[in-house]
Amino acid sequence: MEIELLVVPEWVITVNSGNRVLQHYAVAVDNSRIIDILPSADAEKRYRAKKTVVLPQHALMPGFINTHTHAAMSLLKGLADDLPLMDWLQNHIWPAEARWANADFVYDGTQLAIAEMLRSGTTCFNDMYFFPEAIAQAADEAGIRASIGLIVIDFPTAWGNGPDDYLQKGLALHDQLADKPLLTTAFAPHAPYTVSDEPLGKLLHLACELAIPIHMHVHETAFEVQQAQSQQGTRPLDRLQALGLLDKHFLAVHMTQLTDADIGMLAQKGTNVIHCPESNLKLASGFCPVARLAAAGVNVALGTDGNASNNDLDMLGEMRTAALLGKAVAQDASALSATEVLRMATINGAKALGLENVTGSLEIGKAADMIAVDFGAIETQPLYDPVSHLVYCANRNQIKHVWVAGKPLLEDRKLTTLNESALLAKARSWQAKIGETP
Repeated sequence: MEIELLVVPEWVITVNSGNRVLQHYAVAVDNSRIIDILPSADAEKRYRAKKTVVLPQHALMPGFINTHTHAAMSLLKGLADDLPLMDWLQNHIWPAEARWANADFVYDGTQLAIAEMLRSGTTCFNDMYFFPEAIAQAADEAGIRASIGLIVIDFPTAWGNGPDDYLQKGLALHDQLADKPLLTTAFAPHAPYTVSDEPLGKLLHLACELAIPIHMHVHETAFEVQQAQSQQGTRPLDRLQALGLLDKHFLAVHMTQLTDADIGMLAQKGTNVIHCPESNLKLASGFCPVARLAAAGVNVALGTDGNASNNDLDMLGEMRTAALLGKAVAQDASALSATEVLRMATINGAKALGLENVTGSLEIGKAADMIAVDFGAIETQPLYDPVSHLVYCANRNQIKHVWVAGKPLLEDRKLTTLNESALLAKARSWQAKIGETP
């Protein structure tokens, strides 16, 4: 049988329901999907591939799903470091965005972010930022899978003059992307302290009608919770529950301030929690109780947050931080195993986005969203357990190949759909302009 692609690695890390790791197996791809996973010895007898990629010492695995990003903020990387969240936002980031955030800024910043994400093994990202049409254009041109956030916020910005305008523009973009198989949408109200009840009610109705998720920062800091209790007499999570937002289609990002009652409610409602450990650590926002959430049955996925608050989009690094921090917070060395954290970075993210039947694991019938990690480097030798090494030893420079829907986007560390020299020139141009900001 003739097929488009046959990949023959040393290991296949499936992240299937049994978390199987297969040695000396191959993955057959045709028409953008995985059509077979079989012993390597049988693969070349059964299939005639237009392209065969043999990867000794490599693990083939599902690409990472970065479930919370502000991709365009790559252009603000390092602009205002070592500050607490509200000072960082109100006195540095928001003024810079007010001056510079336009469609060109968002397109160029998103291109730069996508290049970094592909070189870090991310094959799908869930974004939240202004000018989402520019984000969608950049993602479409690069060939990466993306969930495009339809931003909603109470106050005017360069992209819109208020909630109704944002919703109208978001709906128009949702319709425009209907014929883009790699692009989906999610409503992206910024946070409980920047979006009031009326627009939340409207977008909830629309999200149910369109069957798309809602993606929102929630309980990021103790100050946020205290301020809401002081001004509104209720905690943000309780307010969102009263408005009917908390269900399996809701992605609550950060969630560093949680009680046992909160965790029970999240589990009951099927709400997804998106954990951004490095951003939370850098901004001293608090600790998400990931082990307690997982034990309660809450689906927890991983995100990097934006480059301005991380300052990278490296999901391998995020996994390692999540594993180590999770153990420290739980005071239990067995909490958050490498296998659990790998699921957070892949299939759990797919589930949060409603894409678990499409991506997030290597299984027959799913899209061929795959990455190859070279374990032959001295940093990952000797090797007893490839999943453990992936979380605790490997670095993003060991990610050598990336495919999305069977299309190669990274080949031996070289981007195939993005011009690295042009991206570097754009980054330097924006650096020169933004560096002039008082």
